[in-house]
Amino acid sequence: MSGADTDRSRSPDLSRYYTQKIRWAACKGETEAMAEASGHAEDVRCGKVRVPVDYADPGGGDVEVAMIRMKSSASGEPRGSLLLNFGGPGGPGVSALAGSQKEFGFLSKDYDVVSFDPRGVGQSDPVSCGDVSTDPLESGDSAPDDPGAVLAELRKAAKECEDRSGPVLPHMGTVNVSRDLDVMRQALGDKKLNYLGFSYGTRLGAVYAAQFPKKVGRMVLDGVDTLTEPVAEQSLATAEGRQTALDNFLEWCTGNPGCVFGTDARAARDGMVRLIQDMDEMPLRSMEGEEFTGQDVVGVLSQALYSRQAWPALSQALGALLADGDPRALIRMSGGLMGGAEGPREDVPMDNMSAALMAVNCADDPDRPDAARIEKEVGRLREEFEEASPVFGKSMLMPVLLCFGRPPGTDFIRERVRDVKTPKLLLVGTRGDPATPYRWTEETARRLGSRAVVLDNKGDGHTGYLGSTCVHDKVNEFLLYGETPQSGSSCPVDPKAQE
Repeated sequence: MSGADTDRSRSPDLSRYYTQKIRWAACKGETEAMAEASGHAEDVRCGKVRVPVDYADPGGGDVEVAMIRMKSSASGEPRGSLLLNFGGPGGPGVSALAGSQKEFGFLSKDYDVVSFDPRGVGQSDPVSCGDVSTDPLESGDSAPDDPGAVLAELRKAAKECEDRSGPVLPHMGTVNVSRDLDVMRQALGDKKLNYLGFSYGTRLGAVYAAQFPKKVGRMVLDGVDTLTEPVAEQSLATAEGRQTALDNFLEWCTGNPGCVFGTDARAARDGMVRLIQDMDEMPLRSMEGEEFTGQDVVGVLSQALYSRQAWPALSQALGALLADGDPRALIRMSGGLMGGAEGPREDVPMDNMSAALMAVNCADDPDRPDAARIEKEVGRLREEFEEASPVFGKSMLMPVLLCFGRPPGTDFIRERVRDVKTPKLLLVGTRGDPATPYRWTEETARRLGSRAVVLDNKGDGHTGYLGSTCVHDKVNEFLLYGETPQSGSSCPVDPKAQE
């Protein structure tokens, strides 16, 4: 379903999806290994649910959505399930929960804690665009002077994504993932959806609250996404936030002995830009011939900078890269692999996260620049993004440009996700969040209406639950005991996060 009229799309018979049961079994492959490494593999099981590729035409094929469950430690019957979405869009939930059971163990006192790979992500019919994610701007450094060449590359990129991704690509987007979420709720045997969503997962939770208000139980949205800003504005804000986080990291690094960038923060910023440019021009290669580029470094930075606790490991990994040309520590930080004996991750394409991110963001955005606008504005956009961030600007511009040539997005999120009639929703905004600015928390709360309760986290980092003891406690109290903080309550900077 590429449109937003969910009322009409409910008319087809979906009973076979809403009557299915999940067969839980031992996880396999990398998921099993991650669960074993966590020390609680015996409490983790994997399963699948089937959802229609197109809710308007449920006879047109299915998607198998991969799921994972951490069984409740309650002595009696658990309250039900608590579904987690770790963000993205494009973030796999199965591997994320398998590797972070300790962090969510307290919630298993009352709930079976469950996560999933959304359609098109991870083990759920993953989409791919191959190696086209940076090609449009690499058609030549003269791209601003030759916008026609950019358009030709964008058309080629859209066709490559379509060919590689199969029938699920036109049916990506949060409106459909929200409907998948409701199928999962029913398959889990829950009358209400109890939910904890991070980052993009807050957009998913808000859409669910608008689509299925009577099915909402206890819902927390942490690191609140925007519901109104178009892809271009979202991407620019994210580029600026990530650059600020990188500058803060380099300031910290150069203030500590042994920093590979020396002692001058300004020189360190210039050095990081040169490193990425050099590696884009001359990537490192594994023995199997796979490349590790400057944009791969950017991808790792994008993840590692979300948490101040990762800074020491990031400093050491960058040191190994610069001193010895060894990217393995960086690759481990991203959860990826560069050849080697361990092989690929569950047959998931290496570009799956970036391909899914583009597909979902484009599907969620009704704005679609035409050829004339791209030709007119591509040079200005490139300069604007590179000015916002010489490191992240290029990678954050690509999701904007790659919406060209894709089907029109839905206006459901922008027009109809407002004034929800649900129980209280807890929204957590972090003042120093590099990815989801605090103003998005306030804007989204106003759109959702009186049911939205805001918790103001004064700290840094992306999201608050895993970085602030205060936020952690208040979210747990809400999810476990229904204790809702007063709207406007705040959490101070966590001293442990500054160590």
